[in-house]
Amino acid sequence: MRIAAVGTSGSGKTRFARTLAARLGVRHIDLDAVTWQPGWTALHETDPAEFLRRCAEAMADEAWVSCGNYITSRPPLLARATDLVWLDYPRPLVMARVIRRSFARAWGREELWPGTGNREDFARWLDKGHPIRWAWDTYDRRKRQYEALFAALEGSGIRTHRVTRPWEAQALIAKLAAER
Repeated sequence: MRIAAVGTSGSGKTRFARTLAARLGVRHIDLDAVTWQPGWTALHETDPAEFLRRCAEAMADEAWVSCGNYITSRPPLLARATDLVWLDYPRPLVMARVIRRSFARAWGREELWPGTGNREDFARWLDKGHPIRWAWDTYDRRKRQYEALFAALEGSGIRTHRVTRPWEAQALIAKLAAER
């Protein structure tokens, strides 16, 4: 199984993908960890070819669970994926999650991706690129993008799973683990 989890920022993609990967006993690929370099340098913007090379290398395995929303990685991702999971939660739930996560990260000063030195900072909460603002500003656009993507994938051979409630995510994890 090669499963890609997508959804707006704060929807729980990373937790879902990490949990599913552990249940399946396969590699978890966090596309944020691939792109974010020290000093908040976004590899997918500064060196798209290198970002794609690293993504392709990570996706070469026969089984994995990935998470991330990078448009540049979508073609190679979909070329390898057997399943696409969209965490399509209501905006209030997403916002509550992203605010809670951002607070915990800023308070705890945890390094987000080992070796990068990148940490959340309360001072950046109003920046347009901060996850809280990003989740709010991109929510509707992401919903339209994934609705179109799911429609385009009909008959492609990729199984699609649209999850609209957290309990559905847990049920899907159990279902996919049972299929393994």
